Amino acid sequence: MPEFAIKVENAGKKFTKSLNRSMLYGAVDIMQSALGVLPNSEILRKDEFWAVDKISFELKQGETLGIIGPNGSGKTTLLKMLNGIFMPDRGNIEINGKVGALIQVGAGFHPMLTGKENIFINGSILGMSTKEIKSKFDSIVGFADIGDFLDAPVKHYSSGMYVRLGFAIAIHCNPKILLIDEILAVGDAGFQNKCLNEIGRIRKEGTTTILVSHNMHLISTYTEKCVLMNKGTAQYFENISKGVQLYSKLFQNDLKMHIDKNCNGNDNIHFHDIKLSNQFLDPGDDFVVELPFDSSIDYYDVDIDLTINTAEDAVKYFQATNKAYSKIIDLKIGSHKLTCTYKNIQLNNVIARAGITIWSNKRHEMLFWWSIPLEIKAAKHCTGRNFLQILYELD
Repeated sequence: MPEFAIKVENAGKKFTKSLNRSMLYGAVDIMQSALGVLPNSEILRKDEFWAVDKISFELKQGETLGIIGPNGSGKTTLLKMLNGIFMPDRGNIEINGKVGALIQVGAGFHPMLTGKENIFINGSILGMSTKEIKSKFDSIVGFADIGDFLDAPVKHYSSGMYVRLGFAIAIHCNPKILLIDEILAVGDAGFQNKCLNEIGRIRKEGTTTILVSHNMHLISTYTEKCVLMNKGTAQYFENISKGVQLYSKLFQNDLKMHIDKNCNGNDNIHFHDIKLSNQFLDPGDDFVVELPFDSSIDYYDVDIDLTINTAEDAVKYFQATNKAYSKIIDLKIGSHKLTCTYKNIQLNNVIARAGITIWSNKRHEMLFWWSIPLEIKAAKHCTGRNFLQILYELD
């Protein structure tokens, strides 16, 4: 038996932007093939582009790989190449073992047939015999947990129900290689945990798993290696933290050059010579912003919003105002300095943004608004994006 489960060498896949030209190239390729003329697939013709270009990696049996990257980077195309849906236009892909794939919601299902009927159809597509499907039928139905909809046409299924049934079938075909696209994200939290526990189980049994996801906690927790894709090209990492960190940086340009400054004061108050502590932090560090200001009037009982969110999305990890701490702050006439300290930032291995917004009393007017990029480094032996400080005691 080969030592590897999957071996990808310099693989590439190209597509055509124009439908008409794609049909033309298809007809030309068929004619050339009939005449025994081999097309030069290495050359891009007009309107062609490499959706996946020169990708190489190798996985041993039982290893787990994460594929990450922004939308349109070629992740799903690569997965379809590994599943044999697309043939590479260059390079070589070797697969050793039965493949189970969950790449697209409802893929392989006939919309007019019932869930029960589709179990047999989809199971056959995945290489199971009718006898094997019958023996596992109750287990598949139990895992999918779609209730009374088993005898309903799948065209009436929600996306979550599609995923439940598709994953249940794929996992029961006893694949040696399991390919899972981002579609697990459409399931509810309970079913996602159920799937992840099942992935953990088959991983222990030696199943090779490839997981495509935008969820970096999922990637950090369940994979050993990762491929970072961007615009069809790929980087391979045996260090998950490094790959996740570079993924985050794709959504954030130069840290020092992209401090957003929407408001720096008004005719009555001006903030100037603002100082930032280190923007490159370790988990648990403080981040300090010093805001000297000159004011010609008193601003009593202001609101100060402090937030931290990731660079690639709008989800706030932390948010608080001074009112949450029963802290009344007055910005009085004259020259003064306001210091805001984000204490003990409990994040790990992320590119984030610290937001500071200062409002006049009852939020009638915005006086200050900055968004400041931060890089929080990865702590060893810590997965996911959140960081916990734990006290261990042993008698």
